[in-house]
Amino acid sequence: MSHKFLLVGLGNPGKKYEKTRHNAGRIILDCLKRTWLKDKGFQDDKIIFFTPESFMNETGAPVALMMRKNGIQPQNLIIFHDDLDISAGEFRIQKNRSSAGHKGVQSIIETLGARDFWRVRIGIGRPLPTESPEKYVLKVLSKKICEKICAFGQSQEFAQKIKKIIINKQYNEDHQN
Repeated sequence: MSHKFLLVGLGNPGKKYEKTRHNAGRIILDCLKRTWLKDKGFQDDKIIFFTPESFMNETGAPVALMMRKNGIQPQNLIIFHDDLDISAGEFRIQKNRSSAGHKGVQSIIETLGARDFWRVRIGIGRPLPTESPEKYVLKVLSKKICEKICAFGQSQEFAQKIKKIIINKQYNEDHQN
């Protein structure tokens, strides 16, 4: 069984969307990757960082293709994405959950036919009652929130939480009957 892990930062491609709320997953994954590459104690060629060049709602196909090419099972997939239900700059790590209305996550669930993967939900806060969620997620993040997301993505605390998922999964697979 493959010990490779695919870490995917969801968002929309192109300069226009680079710093939008919807790209919080791409932002934090990029920051985590920079921290990871500096960490000489955890160089691992079995970790694949991936930001699909597709729009958020169409991420299922490129994620599934990358998984097939690398022999990765859903249990070894970690998706980083924005979340309206979490305060801006906060995060939650969960596994085997529904999409909760997130269309990028829903695309992945539908394409894989599974939801048994890890999700790192990055809070972007809620829109005002007069604002549609669709417009809200496409607005640029405030500099303060963007810096908070990136600072957390570069923190050793966050890197250790992601590494713990990977190390525990590898250990459990190695020690099964």
